[in-house]
Amino acid sequence: MPFAGTYSLEATRPGMAEVDKIAAIVPKGTPLYITAVPTQSLDELVVTAAKVRKVGLEPTAHIAARRLQSTEDLQTTLRRLRGEADVRRLLVIGGDVDRAGPYADALSVIQKGRLREAGIEEIGIGVYPEGHPKILSDRLEAALDAKIAAAKAHGLKLHLVSQFSFSPEGILAWLKKLRACGITVPVRVGMAGPTSLPSLLRYAKRCGVNASLRGLISGAATALIGNVGPDRIVETLSAHAREIGDAHPHYFAFGGLADTARYAVETAASSNPPRQIAAGS
Repeated sequence: MPFAGTYSLEATRPGMAEVDKIAAIVPKGTPLYITAVPTQSLDELVVTAAKVRKVGLEPTAHIAARRLQSTEDLQTTLRRLRGEADVRRLLVIGGDVDRAGPYADALSVIQKGRLREAGIEEIGIGVYPEGHPKILSDRLEAALDAKIAAAKAHGLKLHLVSQFSFSPEGILAWLKKLRACGITVPVRVGMAGPTSLPSLLRYAKRCGVNASLRGLISGAATALIGNVGPDRIVETLSAHAREIGDAHPHYFAFGGLADTARYAVETAASSNPPRQIAAGS
């Protein structure tokens, strides 16, 4: 499968009409990640996930470890997501807030959260091609190894979801290093869908993606009007698909969910050349 041939989308508080719209654009079964928002209630999360499931997409809810108030809070969340929205996949993250309850980080949720018992089949964990603004690289690497081992021990399928970056070369080097270390699990490579340059700059600064900002600005000098898409990233990683293994785009819908979905579909179509039909067949 070509690098851009399959993909996932991520949205923050998508409305019901938005979900209907993208369901008419992307293939059935496309994963839609529902971002964890501090002001989002459990009811809102469950209703959104149920809507995503109803229209034929794959809801993937974010679980932020440090925002969970208690073990009961997590179990209630899991029970409702599975029972009311048939959620089978989660993205388990630490959450950039002070610890409020029993879970210090994503690893503790994987180890102690009884996810498999609650009907969760697969989890994603966050990774950072440009590093984390608050965590040293050696700690990130050790934590990744521990999370992979914990997921395997608990019978959970696993994939990685990377923070978005604007540097094709940086992402490629990071993926090659990951594979050289023997980590072969699937990677959903974070990238911003088509978005205006000012919006991209705001999101990049807010999310701590500073290393590739200079390249974005220099490479986008002719795109100050209109939207900037991740074309160079897609092209670079597509050219090295064999080296990077099981990896595919994970589009953050900063510029609108429907526009991002259309971009994903068009990019996937262009990456899959028409099948040649043998003469006489």
